[in-house]
This record gives sequence, structure tokens and C-alpha cells, in this order.
Amino acid sequence: MTNPSLKKRTSTPAPESATAVLVLSDGGVFWGHGLGAIGSSVGEVCFNTSMTGYQEILTDPSYAGQIITFTFPHIGNVGANDEDLETGTPAARGLVLRSSITNPSNWRAQEHLDVWLKKNNLIGISGIDTRALTIHIRDNGAPNGVIAHAPDGKFDMNKLHEKAEQWPGLEGMDLAKQVSCTNTYEWSEGLWHQESSPQKFHIVAVDYGAKQNILRCLVNAGCRVTVVPATATAEDILKLNPDGVFLSNGPGDPAATGVYAVPAIQAIIEKNIPLFGICLGHQLLALAIGGKTAKMKRGHRGANQPVKDLQTGKVEITSQNHGFEVLEKSLPASAEVTHVSLFDGSNEGLRLKDKPAFSVQYHPEASPGPHDSHYLFKRFLDMIVAHKAARKAA
Repeated sequence: MTNPSLKKRTSTPAPESATAVLVLSDGGVFWGHGLGAIGSSVGEVCFNTSMTGYQEILTDPSYAGQIITFTFPHIGNVGANDEDLETGTPAARGLVLRSSITNPSNWRAQEHLDVWLKKNNLIGISGIDTRALTIHIRDNGAPNGVIAHAPDGKFDMNKLHEKAEQWPGLEGMDLAKQVSCTNTYEWSEGLWHQESSPQKFHIVAVDYGAKQNILRCLVNAGCRVTVVPATATAEDILKLNPDGVFLSNGPGDPAATGVYAVPAIQAIIEKNIPLFGICLGHQLLALAIGGKTAKMKRGHRGANQPVKDLQTGKVEITSQNHGFEVLEKSLPASAEVTHVSLFDGSNEGLRLKDKPAFSVQYHPEASPGPHDSHYLFKRFLDMIVAHKAARKAA
């Protein structure tokens, strides 16, 4: 049911049974069967290698502007529910599957995934040779593309090609404002079926597209959490009198988001307030200290990414979702590299030698993924304790 031509622009008519098509900006055309909402959507086409957690992935705000190709075939096998959400409104632009959605077989399922997709206006396509598409992305980089679903099988291919070719892409695009909260609020929910530690510290979390499980992990670690919008200034943050500041994950180009985020982060660093960043927050911390970021060819997206902690020598399997990286050679002498990817050697973490601040490129909260990196939340709180003790001694 696929036609991975990956050649020049084509106007080949749809196969008789096709009700959806994926058109790439490089001319590739994949025919298949439509899922979810009807219509079309444009974005960057990427792939995710996770074997679980499709609903968490689709609701991860870091996927704003992206069409997700799932390499695992059994998507839909646990249905959909109201608990496995990382945000209220999915930011992903669509999904690409090898097989049709699997019927749910799980006691937690509240509805079929296709029903959930329709409710959330997400367009999907199945019947795609996802291995061919993944290899293409791996070898050539993530292309822009349009996913279209029409039950009658009629498509204006010229318009779809033009839409894919004219979309500007994620480089230079600030998407954090689109997925961030608009008002400051308190978060008190901890991890499911786990007791939270007594609240010892007040953490202000800057929401560049924060996953809810991050906030749950902070609560479980013993924090009172106040969430502020991505555009919050240093003054907005400091007036909340935080014991520590957390910089969340998020989508888009960190250099574009950094226009308003970097000055706030620099002021927090100058005030010696303990700071912890992940994903986009890691990249923004690097920019704030004079480092640089760059678009990756294909990015890291999956729950099986090996990372080495250079401080302990341990290797952890991590959950990741990013298409930009911190350029290690651009970091100042005041920064120490703490983690590296064992896939490609790219930077996965840093700490400041003269300030209480550190960050990692991956997702220690997982959801989905392994829990190898949960220790980082404790490391953050230990840093706050040490910082408070040092100030008291001084």
C-alpha cells in the first residue's frame, strides 16, 4: 500500500484503495489508509523508536510542528485514556504507522486510539513502509512533509507538493510560545501510586512546553511547584522567591526561543539561584552562558538512547526527543561537559563550575521510557541543600 518513490515531484494518481498520502518536500510520496481526523497538516517528518507510550509521545509538547513516524508496529494496543497525557492539547501535526491501529487490549483503555485522534484533530496514515521512510530520514535528514486524509481518495497533489516545499521548517522557528501556559499556576499532583516526599523547597518551573510528568517528578522529590510561562522575565521569577528554578523541555529552535528566554536565565544565574534544565532548557542554558546550538540531521527520538554520565562513569538508557544540539566546542571554560551520547558523541549534559546550575539534553522523567535518570531530580535538590548550607556558613 506504499509507494516510497523518493524521487522528483510526481502527480501519480492515488491507488484505488488509498485514502491518505504523505508528501515529502524532497518529492517522496507514500500512499496509505487514513486515520483520525480528515484534512491535511504540514510539519517536519521525524521518527520515534519507542516501543511503548504512543499517547504520551503524541501529547509531548516538544513534538510541536512535527509529524511522527512510529517504527514500532503495534500502535493502539493499549487504547487511549485520560491519564496518559503530557498536555491537554496535542502539539504534534500527525502520525505515520506501518499497520492499522491495533484494537485495544488493556484494562486502562477508555477508548479506541482512532476515536481519540479524531477528538484531538490529529491526522494519521497507515500502510506505510516505515522502515523505508526511517532509512530515508536517517540518511538524508528530516524532511518537511504534508500528511493528508480524504475518505474519497481525491487529492490535489500539486497543492500538497507546494505546501510541503514552502513550509519554512523548524530552524529559526520559536514554538515555545505556542505550547507554553499563558498564566502562572501551582502544580501539586505527584506520580501515580507513589507517595510524595514532604515539601521542602519551592521550585519555579519555566514552561517552554513542559510535560506533566516532569512536574509530577518534582512534586514527588519534595517540591512545591509554581509554573510560569516561557516569556516570564527574571523579575517575574525572582518575585516568587524560589529555592530553585527548573527550565523545561520544549519544541522549536532554541536560538529563536532564546531571544526572550536567555536574558531571564542569565539573570537567574547571576543571582546564584540553583538551576536545572532539560532538553530545550539544556540548550537555553548553553546559549545563556555563550554556547551555540545547531540543527541535527535527524535528531534523537526514542526511549532507548544510551548516555554516559562522565561524573560517575555509568551508562543510562534514556528517553529523548530533540532535533537541535548543543555544540560542545562552543561552551566556555566555565562549563563542564557531564554527559555524552553513546550513539553519536553529541553533548547530553553540562554543569557550571562557578554557579549552581546544570542541565541534560534528555528526559529524566521518561513517560515513556526507563527510569535510569530519575536520580537527576535528587541531584537538583541536593544542589539546593548544598547551596543553602554554603550561604548560611558564609
